[in-house]
Order: sequence, then structure tokens, then C-alpha cells
Amino acid sequence: MDKIVKSGTTLAGLAMLLLSACAGTDPKLGGAPTMATGSAGGATASNANTQLEKCDKPLGTLGVVEDTAAPWYHHLSQYKLGSTVPVLRMMIQQSNCFVVVERGAAMGKLMQERALASSGEMRSGSNYGKGQMVAADYTMSPSITFSQKGTQGMGGALGGLGLLGSVAGVVAGGLKANEASTTLLMVDNRSGIQLAAAEGSAKNYDFNVGGALFGGGGFGAAGGYSNTPEGKILIASFMDSYNQLVKAVRHYKAQEVAGGMGTGGALGVQGGSTPASKELEKKPGKKKN
Repeated sequence: MDKIVKSGTTLAGLAMLLLSACAGTDPKLGGAPTMATGSAGGATASNANTQLEKCDKPLGTLGVVEDTAAPWYHHLSQYKLGSTVPVLRMMIQQSNCFVVVERGAAMGKLMQERALASSGEMRSGSNYGKGQMVAADYTMSPSITFSQKGTQGMGGALGGLGLLGSVAGVVAGGLKANEASTTLLMVDNRSGIQLAAAEGSAKNYDFNVGGALFGGGGFGAAGGYSNTPEGKILIASFMDSYNQLVKAVRHYKAQEVAGGMGTGGALGVQGGSTPASKELEKKPGKKKN
């Protein structure tokens, strides 16, 4: 009898704890952190994630451009998400691996200021003369390979342990995985050659403790899945992608093609005009037309 009373007291206490969690709280500055934290100003980063890869000096200037026509871009609105560019630019500047230059929506405003200057509308001393824009050495393009909530569940393997097993089973059954995979491509703007590519991923679990323990009983459902915002998973995945890209460019070795880049390559075809194709005609036993 005492065990039943103690069990009932424990469950009631747990229920009250869960229900109390439903009460609202005042907003807290910095109370909703993601993997990308802090700020950046010049070469200085403040409160950056310690897992973000860093560089002693920048490797060049970089613009970040999204393919807004890509299918994945339009799915962002499904999760009430905006552009991936701002958070990527912050991570890049915090890492000090590249100097970020504007090549996005604000570019139109930059050109508008220059148009005002050239029309004579600017005050004297505004210093908007020509030859001040910095070239972008590289362009980085982000993409989302996949992003899905509730991809996996856990549970069903703990049912043979009596009451403890039953409780553990429903708790495990209340876990759902959220996963995302992202890629970053970096090209050389002068040649158009891809210099680096990286894939990243992230995963976490949402916990339906309220629904799992109390959804079918007298207490009612105390809560749903913790419902991690999709954006947090995507930011973590992009940080993983960026870290992988930085590791790759740290050990960068230029690709070389015999005969030079863009001159036809090393794979010849019969009757072709490239150096490799002409070499085919020189092989012993080859008949000339």
C-alpha cells in the first residue's frame, strides 16, 4: 500500500512539474541560442562558438550568393525561415578565414549611393569616387540537401523490465530525431573553377515526455514534442559544412591539367582539334586521311 501511495505521489509531483513548465516566462536576451552565436567586427569575434574553425589570416575576399531559383530555397518559407546568407556571413567573418564582401541584396543600395554621387546630389567630401570597390576573389554558394523533422523514433525494446521497463519504454518512444544535410561550394571568380566543396550535417532529438507519460491517462497530455526550430538544425548543419570547407582549403593544392586548363583536357576524341585528340592521330598504325 505504501508503495502505491509513494508511486502516486511521485507521478503527481512529476505531473505538476510538467504542467508548471507550460507557464510563460519573460523574454531573456540571448535566451534562444543557436550554434552560430556572438558577433564579429573586422578581424575580431565576440562570443563565437568554440567549435567554429578559425584562421590566423584571411585567404581572400568572398561573396556569398544563394540560388533563389533552387527548389530548396522555396521550402524555407515552410519553416518560416529567411535567407541563409546572414548567418553564413557572420560565421565566415568570425572565423577570419575570408573577408566578406557584399554581393547580395544590399549591392543595389551601394550602387544607388554611387549614382547619387555621380549625379552631384552628395555633399562635398563624401568620398564616393570610382575605384574603391573591393573585388570578390571567391563566391560561396550554400544549398540544403535535405532537412526533415521526426525522421526516427526510439522505443519498443524496453518492455520486458516490469514497471521500470514500461516507463523507460514510453520515454524512449517519445524521442524523435531531426536531421539536416547541407553543402557549400566555393568557386574562383576569375577562372570560374571550383576550388572547394563541403557537406555537413546535424541531428538532434525532440522529447515528448508529456504526451508519452500522460497522454493516455487521467492527467491528460502535458505537452507535445519539444519541437526544435528547424532553423537551429540547419544552422548547425551549415556550421559543420563550413568547418569542413575550412579544413579543406587549409590544405589546398591546386589541380593541374596537362596542356593547361580549358585547352581540351587529356581525353582526346577521334577527329578532334584539341592537343589530346591530335595525339591520337600520331599513334603508330593510325591511318591518315
